Amino acid sequence: MAKILFLLLVTFLSVYMTEQAYFLQEDFIEKINEKVTTWKAGVNFNPKTPIEEFIKLLGSKGVQAAHKLNPKMYKSEDEAYVNLFGGIPSKFDARKKWRRCYTIGAIRDQGNCGSCWALATSSAFADRLCIATDGEFNELLSAEELTFCCHLCGFGCHGGYPIKAWDYFRRHGLVTGGDYKSSEGCMPYRVPPCIRDEYGNNSCRGQPMEKNHRCTRMCYGDQEIDFVNDHRYTRDSYYLTYGSIQKDVITYGPIEASFDVYDDFPSYKSGVYVKSENATFLGGHAVKLIGWGEEYGVPYWLMVNSWNEDWGDHGTFKIRRGTNECEVDNSTTAGVPVTY
Repeated sequence: MAKILFLLLVTFLSVYMTEQAYFLQEDFIEKINEKVTTWKAGVNFNPKTPIEEFIKLLGSKGVQAAHKLNPKMYKSEDEAYVNLFGGIPSKFDARKKWRRCYTIGAIRDQGNCGSCWALATSSAFADRLCIATDGEFNELLSAEELTFCCHLCGFGCHGGYPIKAWDYFRRHGLVTGGDYKSSEGCMPYRVPPCIRDEYGNNSCRGQPMEKNHRCTRMCYGDQEIDFVNDHRYTRDSYYLTYGSIQKDVITYGPIEASFDVYDDFPSYKSGVYVKSENATFLGGHAVKLIGWGEEYGVPYWLMVNSWNEDWGDHGTFKIRRGTNECEVDNSTTAGVPVTY
């Protein structure tokens, strides 16, 4: 009898874990568009995608960590802020401000791995280093090393803490490393991207989550690079108050931003995202904040996601600014790069 009950339980769990994500169905998306007024939803993922497969993409514990912080741990002032002549512009896009730094607009693909926390922080760090060196450094930093070598940052593909990533940059530094199979930098990203074909089929569909890689403390991309000497560092790591986000971005460059994801967000296509009424919480996600503006009277943050260019507005999205939409205003992190 016990064996029969066990088999029934296994069968039930198997069916549950492969249940198709209801929020990716076209009828659900149509209902979203009937409710929302500031943005449009559309098909970004195959409607047959299992729920648990999508949940794998949500790997930031940044909102949770921010909630536990003493408010004094947020950075609100910096000596460099006094150099902001003319104040804060109403519209800002880091891609246009620092055109030489190609990494700012690069759309990454985290693959079948909850490493958004690592891609967002390492990408922002690379942007800031490019800006600080006036384009002398202009390449990606290794999301691979951060995801799988920073054991204090979290759990690799199973999620991590962005603030601890910036701590890692300060204490241990980070080597260079481009995208999957690029051979660029010391340690390129080794997680395959989730490629969608013309029929909407995703190469990650039905595949198990990427297993955490062994930390390889050597350069396997460009093997001419010296692993130890290739590390870049930040002088600090910090959270930002809402009032200091724009000052910090204008002064130093893009930052990491974590927020709570609800079941309407995966289908974002354009406009300024505002959580629809009765949307269901799915998990935490980390992205890169590169600017802000206002659209039809709604202020927004401009974000770069890591779900490839097929998602959203060519890999980017806007989310309402100033109302702590999905906790985003209170959950941003950064650090200032060290230059020699």
